[in-house]
Amino acid sequence: MKIAILSRKASLYSTSRLVEAIEAAGHEAMVVDYLRCYMNIASHRPQVIYQGEPLVVDAVVPRIGASKTFYGTAVVRQFEMAGAFALNESQAIARSRDKLRCMQLLSRQGIGLPVTGFAHSTKDVAGVIDLVGGAPLVVKLLEGTQGIGVVLCETGQAAESVIEAFRGLEANILVQEFIKEAGGADIRAFVVGERVVATMMRQGAPGEFRSNLHRGGSAKSVKLTPEERSTAVRSAKAMGLRVCGVDLLRSNHGPVVMEVNSSPGLEGIEKSTGIDVAGVIVKYIEKHSSSKNNRDRIKG
Repeated sequence: MKIAILSRKASLYSTSRLVEAIEAAGHEAMVVDYLRCYMNIASHRPQVIYQGEPLVVDAVVPRIGASKTFYGTAVVRQFEMAGAFALNESQAIARSRDKLRCMQLLSRQGIGLPVTGFAHSTKDVAGVIDLVGGAPLVVKLLEGTQGIGVVLCETGQAAESVIEAFRGLEANILVQEFIKEAGGADIRAFVVGERVVATMMRQGAPGEFRSNLHRGGSAKSVKLTPEERSTAVRSAKAMGLRVCGVDLLRSNHGPVVMEVNSSPGLEGIEKSTGIDVAGVIVKYIEKHSSSKNNRDRIKG
């Protein structure tokens, strides 16, 4: 098989590990900068053109940056139209990247979430703060990633000031209850297909309530409870994602989902667990891309 990894940099840990796993399995790996792809849309034969030539592959592994979601998902969709197997489909990526939509879809499936509020007018700030149980609470930018745009507000007055400042900049935000009992730690469950293949607990740096490894957090392997495992798999299914990282907090009322990441990094999870996650992903592609191609041939 010829497998394209849609990534801006071949040197990134996740990208290089995927290349290594693809080649170890006897397939051809190609790193494609999706922002340098252009598309022939109005055609009976949909094409993705890269470096001046039509790019034909059997499967694509999207590693789309959050700030490039619109164009990145358009490229993935074009590959889908051309008959390639997408590890994560364009619609599922877009669905999970919209944090509000993600929360709404998870809620509809009865999946545990922190109490979350969303409003447009600054006149409703007090109501939203009361809705989530008052301070301390967390304010999140909908467009934020890797802990950027996430603020812990210790008092109601601080929360009002932060919310009004964000809304004054026309930024869309979520207001959530603060899960104090999590102690600055969260769990990343790495889902491939319909099973959790690796898990790690991330602990925030001293004095930091955000557990992101990019912000100095540490990680170690952790065992999930049956409820946590089920929550992770159900969350992936609700988003329509074949591969994702589901971030959970252990609250007094059970596991709650903070985020479903459609392009989860491999470095932290592989180094903390010793599991060859890239290899598991390649095996999934081998099994499911071949069955998809067989179905397409039958339809043709």
